[in-house]
Amino acid sequence: QVQLVESGGGLVQAGGSLRLSCVASGRTFSNYAMGWFRQAPGKEREFVAAISRGVLSTVYGDSVKGRFTISRDNAKNTAYLQMNSLKPEDTAVYYCAAKYTVVFNEAPTYAYDSWGQGTQVTVSS
Repeated sequence: QVQLVESGGGLVQAGGSLRLSCVASGRTFSNYAMGWFRQAPGKEREFVAAISRGVLSTVYGDSVKGRFTISRDNAKNTAYLQMNSLKPEDTAVYYCAAKYTVVFNEAPTYAYDSWGQGTQVTVSS
């Protein structure tokens, strides 16, 4: 499995922005599709965004479309989640995830192999 470490969470006012980072180690990063999920207290884990190995494909959850952008830098073994126009309902622990895949343009919404420890994002109204 690949090891994942998230950073960049914090407290922000509604309408503000944050950028989360996820650094991978232990395996060849470019062999993995990457995803972001979130979980608010008392709620199930929710898919946020995914990006394929080769950056060709991205997928977003309906609640973040047009506000969040997923990207990756394979040279830095890092995936990012740029979050703009944040709302209080975006408050959650955000998790980075990796899925080994041989499909170059797969951006999966489930069945991930490895998970990070999570980073807290709190949006105040």
